Amino acid sequence: MKLKSLAFATLMAFGGAAFAQAPDAGAVKADRAEVKADAKAVAQDKAKLKADTKAGDKAAVATDKAKLKTDRAEMKKDKAKLKADSMAKKAEAAKSETPAKSATPATPAAPAAPAAPAKK
Repeated sequence: MKLKSLAFATLMAFGGAAFAQAPDAGAVKADRAEVKADAKAVAQDKAKLKADTKAGDKAAVATDKAKLKTDRAEMKKDKAKLKADSMAKKAEAAKSETPAKSATPATPAAPAAPAAPAKK
């Protein structure tokens, strides 16, 4: 039993990349839309924070700062996901574009004629 679990752990450690899948076609577009929505939310939070600061409402300022912080963290997470999905999509595209290597070598089957001996 231990041998099976060890073999499985080794397979997963070194062969995990073989099981990885590229994101679906709409994932990158959806991630871009999420990042745009997050950027819009951050901009609105900044405007609200500025207005509350100008009005002198300290409780609202603290709330706005906390919301701004969470929105920025969400935007950072979505940007990382977008980057990972786009890199995976590029890698999948590059992998599919490279032609498969043939089993036969590119050298000719018949050897070339021997060169003439050097003169002294």
